[in-house]
Amino acid sequence: MTVEVIAIGGYEEVGKNMTAVKVGEDVIIFDMGIHLDRISIHEDTDIDRMHSLDLIERGVIPDDTIMKDVDGKVKGIVFSHGHLDHIGAVAKLAHRYDAPIIGTPYTTALIEKQIKGERKFKVNNPIRPLNPGSKIKLSKDITLEFVQSTHSIPQAVFPVLHTNEGIIVYALDFKFDNHQKVSPPPDYNRLRELGRKGVLALIVETTNAINYTETRTYSEKVARIILEDLMREPLKAKEGMIVTTFSSHIERIQTIADIAKDSDREILFLGRSMERFCGIAQNLGILKLPANAYVYGSPKAVNKALMKAEDDRDKFLLVTTGHQGEPDALLPRIASGRTPFNVKKGDNVIFSAPIIPNPTNAANRHILESKLKANGARIYANAHVSGHAGREDHRDFLRMLKPKHIIPAHGELNMLVAYGELAEEEGYRIGNNIHILRNAQAQVFNGN
Repeated sequence: MTVEVIAIGGYEEVGKNMTAVKVGEDVIIFDMGIHLDRISIHEDTDIDRMHSLDLIERGVIPDDTIMKDVDGKVKGIVFSHGHLDHIGAVAKLAHRYDAPIIGTPYTTALIEKQIKGERKFKVNNPIRPLNPGSKIKLSKDITLEFVQSTHSIPQAVFPVLHTNEGIIVYALDFKFDNHQKVSPPPDYNRLRELGRKGVLALIVETTNAINYTETRTYSEKVARIILEDLMREPLKAKEGMIVTTFSSHIERIQTIADIAKDSDREILFLGRSMERFCGIAQNLGILKLPANAYVYGSPKAVNKALMKAEDDRDKFLLVTTGHQGEPDALLPRIASGRTPFNVKKGDNVIFSAPIIPNPTNAANRHILESKLKANGARIYANAHVSGHAGREDHRDFLRMLKPKHIIPAHGELNMLVAYGELAEEEGYRIGNNIHILRNAQAQVFNGN
């Protein structure tokens, strides 16, 4: 029996992640994501009315038509976590496969929300939540295990396939963080156990493969300290105050709320995506907001909240999306004078997010900061730590798992190769047991 890893999306770009693993006649699909850079999509964008063929043609979602040539039965569609570059295409593609959707409870709740908003396709796949640390049998020869991981969204996991031919580990995306508030540390002991049992193949992210300036990725504890220092004085000031961050980064949302809970300001989490990610996290008991925090998602509710903040700017802390400068997101609209709240001289704006490195984001962020400065705002940039593993984290990961084969993923070609070069330092060889794939290519293993 052979094992085949099929690269569908995310092997020539950052995002649009989708991989299939074929074991004998059984097929498991990992992730169905969107490519955030190929269309004007940001956290508040709705693609529900667009057709999958249009999205495939534009390179926004994976081109899974190659699956028509795969001779096997899909037994499960497995999601590693709830970011859009991993779940964003589920409502466009999942209905093509007679298979259950499997993810952690937070991830499946986000998927259900995604499916509920779909306007083109009817998605009737059964949805099966699976807790970190649990297993489920997908076929006679395949068992799926979710191993606890950490990332910049709750309940991220390493999906692991146990097969007669060996163990396959899917590691998109992760960091090693022992100090998160809402998530337990990664299950290092289980990772080492898998390494002793014998990992046939590791499919691994390369998001930080080029930028290895941080040999290890700092913990969220560091971001908490940075934010505490930056927020302390502005919370006491008479000027307006805005913090912008990822709406999916519930750990960061919790930190911001905890820092501001004893201040004299009401904390307003604003935007449709804030309402979606925070609401689900609250319902599942993951996010615990203080009594002075409120979440508003609809345009009417957001505008009403902004009107209150405009009149008494020292009584409110605004937490918004729009840190990349996306023109229609909330912070850029505030900066452009398109909302009831206007930035004034001395207002404090904290960016708890990096510039995601591509030319469009860099340009949009520059325009946003220029508008804020022109209105007299004080800007505090990059109060953030990465959600992705650094160079030495990856080295430790390889030493824990000891995989026979490595397939770098979630990156442009130069990133895949850069990861391969790191793995070569650990004794692997590109072209031998490091396999650089492009979208629509496959790698076949003969198991043990």
